[in-house]
Amino acid sequence: MKPMVQGLLQMLACLLLLVSLDATAKTRAWLDRDHIALGETTTLNIETDTGTAPDYAPLQADFVISGHTSRRQVELGGGKVTSRTLYAVALQPRRQGVLTIPGIAVGGERTNPLPLTVGPGNAATPSQAGADVFLESEPDDDSPYVQQAVGWTVRLYSAVPLVSGQLDQPAPAGVSLTQVGEDLRFDRQIGGRDYSVVERHYLLVPDRSGELEVPGAIFRGRGVSGFFDDLMGRGDSLQAKAPASTLTVQPIPAQAPQPWLPLQGLELRYLATPQSAEAGAAATLTVEAVVDGASASQLPELRLPEVDGAQVFPEPVQTEERWVDGRPQVTLRRRFALVPAQEGMLRIPGPQMAWWDAVAGQARTAELPALALEVSAAANSGPVAGISGAPSGMPDGAAGAGAGQGAAANHQPWVIATVVFGLAWLLTLLWGLHRVPATASVPRAVGDPADPGRSQPAADLSGFARSLDHGDFDEVAARLCGLARPPAADIDDARARLADPAQREAVAAMQRARWGDGDGVVARQQLRSAFAAGPQWNDSHTPVASSTALLPPLYPPR
Repeated sequence: MKPMVQGLLQMLACLLLLVSLDATAKTRAWLDRDHIALGETTTLNIETDTGTAPDYAPLQADFVISGHTSRRQVELGGGKVTSRTLYAVALQPRRQGVLTIPGIAVGGERTNPLPLTVGPGNAATPSQAGADVFLESEPDDDSPYVQQAVGWTVRLYSAVPLVSGQLDQPAPAGVSLTQVGEDLRFDRQIGGRDYSVVERHYLLVPDRSGELEVPGAIFRGRGVSGFFDDLMGRGDSLQAKAPASTLTVQPIPAQAPQPWLPLQGLELRYLATPQSAEAGAAATLTVEAVVDGASASQLPELRLPEVDGAQVFPEPVQTEERWVDGRPQVTLRRRFALVPAQEGMLRIPGPQMAWWDAVAGQARTAELPALALEVSAAANSGPVAGISGAPSGMPDGAAGAGAGQGAAANHQPWVIATVVFGLAWLLTLLWGLHRVPATASVPRAVGDPADPGRSQPAADLSGFARSLDHGDFDEVAARLCGLARPPAADIDDARARLADPAQREAVAAMQRARWGDGDGVVARQQLRSAFAAGPQWNDSHTPVASSTALLPPLYPPR
């Protein structure tokens, strides 16, 4: 009864934690551009649910503040009304350099400081400057290679307020042209005249070599007209067209590595490396790739080479895409769990990625050094840590990445009601357990030694059967570990103690499915088939399947 009560108390503590998480205010800030030129503006966005407007006073020393806007969003769900407000303000730096936007007070919250790089003002004046509306477009590279990702930027300048309009960029033949991200809006002063700028980004990928003419972007719209404009018949119709541009597309070099990957830059680095390891337990390794000049869809998989003497379980790749200096940049991060098979020295080969340097025009290989890890022997005994089904020592992010995220999304009234119900249920359970006679015992199977530790209660087997039918693989692993006598330390221990090869293979299939290298549906069918008569253990204990007098098969024959 004591372990059950402790488990219930832990569950109620988690529910109380959800209440505190849901009650926490959420405030965040970000810039739409963190690299600008002197004379331009960037937009500071602050989203909050505090109901209080930000205090912009700390910004006045380094910035000219304008364009205050706010937008409120109300959501109703789960019996709770959630209100968030997005505040936006335009900031024009007073000087060049790397500036820091200080933390902004929003009610009882404070945003994180944000860096902003301010370069020199644009010396070049667009050829069409002075018009009410004009367009310009430019590539980040005017002599790219075939299949190289080219950043194509289109800017719409308007010195008059726009009521409506449509901006189009025609795509030439033999080119993949895709709009990327959302439009950026900022202000720029040109020739003493203030312009509002709309900047739009495209990803242009040429499919063949040779001269490529890219048509200019086209704008048609309407602006705000005054009384004298109407009187003179000038109206409010506006249109503009950018000049066409010509790119010289180079063919794939004969000495280029395959797969073909033309880039502006590529760096690999270790973000975290294990300092020690234990046989049968997981050690975590994190690798990051920073790629300049490509989108995430163009990149090969970030992976580790095969590691002799260890299993490797990769987590899903985390991707962060940005637009820097007129072209795409992407950061890939991936964690790998390595489970050594035995003690001794484990060598982990460094990951590598071959690419073509489009700036220098030569083949390169980004690679990381190999790692040597001393693996100690597995512990012979120890307390049963929370069975997650992951290898022992697996980081929380691998076995239950969604738990923390789901906690913050629960609605407080329902959580409170659940806590109250749980307390009432706990009191009732304690009262019922108190009334059960202390001499009550579970009958043993015919022929089983008179050892309570070797008997398998029917309730345990029926619970295992339900897990095979409806539970997730974490629950299946936990129940299988609990059926072993004595209980297995983890799922690898339980698998090693199974006598039936089919059952060991079924557990291995479940592990592969859980870590992204197998089919979950096939693994579940394999588990149900292999464990139809219950687990078969290879120790001296009588197999559960022999207890036919009291324990029927988990899945009766059809």
